Amino acid sequence: MSRRKNSRKPMAQINVVPYIDVMLVLLVIFMITAPLITQGVSVELPQADAEPMQQDQQEPLIVTVDQQGQLYIDVGQGKQTPISPEQVQLRVAAVLRNQPKTPILVRGDRAVDYGSVVQAMVLLQAAGAPSVGLITESPN
Repeated sequence: MSRRKNSRKPMAQINVVPYIDVMLVLLVIFMITAPLITQGVSVELPQADAEPMQQDQQEPLIVTVDQQGQLYIDVGQGKQTPISPEQVQLRVAAVLRNQPKTPILVRGDRAVDYGSVVQAMVLLQAAGAPSVGLITESPN
């Protein structure tokens, strides 16, 4: 009895082409959806020649004051819904307790009353913010 040699040898290679195809599809999906995820309140910022912030800092906490003087904050749920001044103060205080070096910025609409922006800055300082910056739009 002669034993027949197995003519098939085990293949020791992995075909990675299907994995590359899947990764490219995922990359395209993320590239399309990433700009759509960014949400915010639409305000028309005043223009000013100012130096941009340094990029090595933490991501800032932004409080927005719209044309009607309503306050929005980019922390927690409901970034698109206006919140009360007391809620702004509580949320900012909570963020500063956890991350004391967080920069605090105010985005005020061009048409909003100056007193509303100052009131927002007073709330932020009462919450414990050591300094408050203003966001402007570059004229370029």
